[in-house]
Amino acid sequence: MRNRSSGRLRFIGQWLKNPRQTASVTPSSPELAAAMLAELPAHTTRVIELGGGTGAITHALVDHGIAGKHLLVLELNAHLHAHLHTQFPGEGAVLGDAAELPRLAAEAGFLDAGPADAVISGLGLLAMNRRHVKRILEGAFACLRPDGRFIQFSYGPMSPVPDSVLQPLGLSMRRGEFVLRNVPPATVWVYQRSQSKAVIPRSVNR
Repeated sequence: MRNRSSGRLRFIGQWLKNPRQTASVTPSSPELAAAMLAELPAHTTRVIELGGGTGAITHALVDHGIAGKHLLVLELNAHLHAHLHTQFPGEGAVLGDAAELPRLAAEAGFLDAGPADAVISGLGLLAMNRRHVKRILEGAFACLRPDGRFIQFSYGPMSPVPDSVLQPLGLSMRRGEFVLRNVPPATVWVYQRSQSKAVIPRSVNR
């Protein structure tokens, strides 16, 4: 309970400093983390997490058995990244923008063993412009296996990825569980390729 309270205070502090960079005022609840992990593809062993925050979902992934070199956690906020690096020294905690995921994952050596089975995201996509959201989705699916999943949560009633982004990338969307026991309540969304062709970013270095 003390760890959860500490994480909540840390998250609030970072949100107050930069509300556009930190998606929520509070960390994800264990119930939301469980709902997201329930959407992992069968036999998942390798996961990329976008927006690790204070590590609420990261803890759930490690407890689920996805740890060490099989887990890459990306965080844009330098303070939260330092916290993640301390809390999860055996996992790959990387500081950077999710729009640069293919380059960052390659530099970290994560892709040496092949693509990820899933990308779990706590990013505030609703606060981003569509161009940036498209870059994030392009990068994520460039790092995923053909039937991999992009699992996102959102506080809004609509998909955080609009059709104008999904359709050009050949992606489909499915609404998952609505988690009432989260502050605020959240919905899980699952995105997958609806075509056989890969989603490849135009330029990894842009």
